[in-house]
Amino acid sequence: MMPNSPDFQEFLNHLTNNALQSLKHADAIARSFGSAYVGTESLLLGLLAQDGSMGSKILEGAGITLDRARLALNMTPKTLVINVGAKGLSETAKLTLRMAYDVCQDYSQEYCGTEHILYSILTQKNARATILLRDMNINVEALTAELEQFLNRQQYEEQEAPGSSQRRGKKGKKTALDFFGTDMTLLARQGKLDPVVGRENQIRRVITILNRRTKNNPVLIGEPGVGKTAIVEGLAQRIVAEDVPDTLLEKRIITLDLAGMIAGTKYRGEFEERLKKVMAELEKDKRAIVFIDELHLIVGAGAAEGAMDAGNILKPALARGKIQLIGATTTDEYTKHIEKDAALERRFQPIQVPETTPSETLAILKGLRKHYENFHGVTFSDEVLEDAVTLAKRYINDRFMP
Repeated sequence: MMPNSPDFQEFLNHLTNNALQSLKHADAIARSFGSAYVGTESLLLGLLAQDGSMGSKILEGAGITLDRARLALNMTPKTLVINVGAKGLSETAKLTLRMAYDVCQDYSQEYCGTEHILYSILTQKNARATILLRDMNINVEALTAELEQFLNRQQYEEQEAPGSSQRRGKKGKKTALDFFGTDMTLLARQGKLDPVVGRENQIRRVITILNRRTKNNPVLIGEPGVGKTAIVEGLAQRIVAEDVPDTLLEKRIITLDLAGMIAGTKYRGEFEERLKKVMAELEKDKRAIVFIDELHLIVGAGAAEGAMDAGNILKPALARGKIQLIGATTTDEYTKHIEKDAALERRFQPIQVPETTPSETLAILKGLRKHYENFHGVTFSDEVLEDAVTLAKRYINDRFMP
C-alpha cells in the first residue's frame, strides 16, 4: 500500500479527519529527523501530534507525550510541515495501516480512527514504535488490553444505540458477554493460563459446592496475593482436562469485567441495563459459570439515584438458581460489604484461602520455574528458589505468599 496508489487512496477515504491529520504529522516528523521512510515510530508520534484525537488521549493517559517520545528518539523538535505523500512508507508502516483497516472492519466501524492505528501499532512486538515504548518503560501489553477494552465498549455502545444501523463486523453482532466477559475455559484450552500448583483442597471444595442443588455459589475469601484467582484458573484447567465430575464437564467459566461495564455509563439505569443483558444471556447459557473478582464491588456498583446496584440485580437470579457464580474477595471486604447484606450473604458459601506456607510456596515456584526461565532467559537453581522464599518471608512483610 504505497502513497498515491489506488489502494492507499481508498484507505485515505476511510480515515477520520484526526487519523488523516495524524498521517500528515507522521510524514512531517519523518522529514524532521531525515528519515527516508515513514516508519511506525513516526506514525506513533503523528498520533501524539494530533491533539484531541482518541489515540493521543489514550497515549497521554499512559504518560506518553510528544515531547517525551521525541526525547526518547533523541530528536530535535522542528516545525511540522503538513504534506502527506512526499515520503514512502516503511514495510512495517504499510503493514500497520493494513492492519488498522482490518481492525476497523472487525469492530464494525466504517471509518478508521487514530485508536485503530494505535491498536495495530501496539500489536506488533518488533515494530520500532513498540520498541520505543518499551524503552520508555511502558507496559505495552497492559496498554493494548486497555485499548481493546475501549474498542469493545465503543462498538457495544454504538451497536446498542437507539436506531443504530451499525453494520456487523467480520465476527457478526457481539453479545453483552462477548464485550464484558472473558472465557477462562477457552484460555485454558489455548494454553494461555499458567499451571496451578497446589490448592488441591480449595479446588475440590469449589467443585463440591458447584455440584450442590442450593447455595451452590462459592466465594473465595483470603488476603490479597494468596492466589484466589489461581484457584478458579485451576478449575478451568481441570474442566479442559476432563478432571471434574460429569456435571461440570461441559461448563465454561466466564470472568465478568464489572469495571468495564461501569466505564462509560453516563445516565441513570445504563449500567443496570448492561448487567441485566449479561444476566439474561447467562440464564440462557446453562453451561456458563460467572466469576467475579473483587466480589464486594457488586455492592453499590452502578448505583445512582433511583437505580439498583449490581448486588440487588444479582440476588433474584442467585436465589432462583438461574445462574451460578464464583466470587473472590478479601476477609475485610467480605465482612464489610457482603456479610452486612443478609439476603446476599445467604446466596454464597465461603471458602477460606489461607496464605501458603514456605514449603507450599517453594513447590509453586518449582512448578512455575520453567515458565519464568523461558521468559527471562535465565536458569533458577533450587538454592535460588529456596533463598527467594526465605528472604521474602523475612523482609517482605506487607505482602502475602505466594
